[in-house]
Amino acid sequence: MPADLAPLISATTQWLTRAFPAGGGALTAALAEAQARQAVTVATWLRYPTDLDAALVALVGPGGSARLDALTGARGHVAADPQDLAWRSWVDEVVASWAAHLLTAPDAAEEAVRALEMSEHTCAGPAEFRRLTEPSPHDLAATALLRHPDLLEPIARLHHAGLLDRLRLGPARAC
Repeated sequence: MPADLAPLISATTQWLTRAFPAGGGALTAALAEAQARQAVTVATWLRYPTDLDAALVALVGPGGSARLDALTGARGHVAADPQDLAWRSWVDEVVASWAAHLLTAPDAAEEAVRALEMSEHTCAGPAEFRRLTEPSPHDLAATALLRHPDLLEPIARLHHAGLLDRLRLGPARAC
C-alpha cells in the first residue's frame, strides 16, 4: 500500500500560498493554489520517487517550516495558534525549495514533469500539470508573487543543487 503524501503536499502548498499570497479574490487565490499544488506535487514525487521513500517520510515527518519562515521574515507570528504548528510541521523545506524553482523556471518545470513519466507515482495513469507547465494569462496574473523569481530566489536557492541532481538522475523507474 503506497504511503500517503497528501499531508506533506497540502502543508507545503499552504506554506507557499501564505508566504506568497495571491491578491484579487477567491478565484485568483484558487488559481494560485492550483499552481502551487502542482509544483509541490511534482517536487514531492521527485523527492520521494518510490513508495518506500514516501513511507519513510510519512513515518519520520518532513521537518517543518522554521527555516523557510525565517527566510521570509515570518518569525514573530508563526506559532500563535497550535493548529498552525500542526500543519507547519508537515512542510518539507526541500520540496518547497524545489517547487519554488519549478514555479519560476518553466524549462525546469517541463523537465521535472517529464522525469515523472515512469515513476511509481504515475504508474496508474498520467497526471495533469498544465497549470505549472503551460500557465494561462489568468494563471500568471494570479501568481504575480508566487512566480516572481526575485521573491522566490532565496527559497529556490536552498536546495537547487539537489533538484538538478535529481533531474539528471530521474526518479526510480517503476512502470
